[in-house]
Amino acid sequence: MDTIFALSSARGKSGVAVIRLSGPEAGATLVRLSGDLPVPRKAALRILSDNDEVLDQALVLWLPGPESFTGEDVVEFHVHGAIATVNVVLRVLGDQAGLRLAEPGEFTRRALENERLDLAQVEGLSDLVEAETEAQRKQALRVLSGALGDRAGGWRVRLIRAAALLEATIDFADEEVPMDVMPEVRVLMQGVSSELAIEARGVQAAERIRDGFEVAIVGAPNVGKSTLLNALAGREAAITSNIAGTTRDVIEVRMDLRGLPVTILDTAGMREATDQIEALGIDLARARADASDLRVVLKATVDEAPVVDVRDDDIVVISKADLGIGDVSAKTGVGLDALVVDIADRLENRAASAGIAIRERHRVAMLRAIDALGIAMDRLDSSPELAEFVAEDLRTAIRALDSLVGRVDVEHVLGEIFASFCIGK
Repeated sequence: MDTIFALSSARGKSGVAVIRLSGPEAGATLVRLSGDLPVPRKAALRILSDNDEVLDQALVLWLPGPESFTGEDVVEFHVHGAIATVNVVLRVLGDQAGLRLAEPGEFTRRALENERLDLAQVEGLSDLVEAETEAQRKQALRVLSGALGDRAGGWRVRLIRAAALLEATIDFADEEVPMDVMPEVRVLMQGVSSELAIEARGVQAAERIRDGFEVAIVGAPNVGKSTLLNALAGREAAITSNIAGTTRDVIEVRMDLRGLPVTILDTAGMREATDQIEALGIDLARARADASDLRVVLKATVDEAPVVDVRDDDIVVISKADLGIGDVSAKTGVGLDALVVDIADRLENRAASAGIAIRERHRVAMLRAIDALGIAMDRLDSSPELAEFVAEDLRTAIRALDSLVGRVDVEHVLGEIFASFCIGK
């Protein structure tokens, strides 16, 4: 492989900038610029120079493979974060034979190819880089730690055990098998299938933690939706007016509620539209509200009919408490804290069902394994003599689990995954 290099820290002025190299020429490049190899995995202060021109005084790290992030020889230069310093070091590295600038995600891809990370860990690392809230950080770290790969490995071991027991009955079909293995095979398959089903059900909640929950504020025109959004956001995110129909589009405000990423949606007031543009806004409002994770239904009075069919999990609120008739006043702040607590409690309860599988790809792989195990158990119950077919169903389930962590059948998703990485990661 080529030796790749890139700036791994953010561009712009900073106290320290990290430039990383990985590949067979990493060690030789370090010697060329700093004079010698330091003790592995211990930072050393070195003068970096090129043809007697001093580039910088830097901390350098020598991380020989395979005990490195990529599994290859890795060097890190921790240089001063001046833009000019970073540029001159990158230019000198680019002039070295055998070195080239890394592509987005190429360091992590090499870690995958050298089996330093499985694919689920790569996805966890991607999520960690993008994490904005505490819940996202914790979830990404759990996946990056290898929790999903460990769980998939445990399921795989149990299914391999079941397949081995079945294949023993096939290999010794004409001989006396010392014990009936079918009960153990059933227990193994049922146990794995049940655990997969629980984990698959938690994917939706995990995806919402990663991508963010959506909470839609819905109600009739002039009921106070935009004022409520502004109060929750702490700024003038939406235009407020006494003129009905002011909000035509869906206005979004991103918030952090107890570590959960939440987008509050202010939607158009729902009524009989007076023009085509307002009608489009109302149609969009209904679609976004229906697709949201939670709806806050605002009403002007207790007796007012809600503008949408109220779902069991909707929060119904009477607005304009400053006039003495409601639960919440966006103008005075009355009831706002209680509303935020209610929203956060409900979203926390949903997030609690999240497991360690966090993506739709994971859910699909687990469902494939569940389907294969279902077919295997049906065969076993109806025709125990079809052990060969049951063993093949088990192998299908094992392949599905292998795709979960990137052992097989994932080449088509790699480009999409690594395209989201920044250069230097």
